[in-house]
Amino acid sequence: MEKSLKSVAINYGIYLGCGLVIYTVLCYIIDIEFLVNLWVNLLILPVAIITIGIVSSAKARSLLGGFINFKQAFTAYFIPVAIGIIISTTVTVILFNFIDPESAEQLKEISINKSVSLMENMGTPQSDINNAIETMENQETFAVGTQLRSLAQSILFFTVIGLLVGLIMKKNDPNLA
Repeated sequence: MEKSLKSVAINYGIYLGCGLVIYTVLCYIIDIEFLVNLWVNLLILPVAIITIGIVSSAKARSLLGGFINFKQAFTAYFIPVAIGIIISTTVTVILFNFIDPESAEQLKEISINKSVSLMENMGTPQSDINNAIETMENQETFAVGTQLRSLAQSILFFTVIGLLVGLIMKKNDPNLA
């Protein structure tokens, strides 16, 4: 991959990382409960991450005169996504382990309360709810190991999406065939 394509992908990764950090900090300042909001975490953030990856891949194809092979398209998608998620995870670990660990406990309580409410609404037996509460109370959501595991799962998920994006964005130059 040409240096300019890598630098474009790296720049988009930094933009994504900064955007995710700004989101985290704004939620932290405005209302920390947004950080455990199911709709935001399952819909809005993944869409934003995938969109940046697609934009980066499209920009790479544009830089190559409209033609891009699968490897280039996938790499142009993967680099910004990985960089953005790594930056965001790093800031989250620092914020909730070193700067304000009390907020991590507050988020755990909010998450437990939301989960209990959801399970009660679904008619989950009380014994199952009690087991879930015990499991959640024993988890260290913002511990470095937990965050690294979450980072790996996120990168794996977005890699699968990136493979699809690479296939869609791929456009071979007919003059080279």
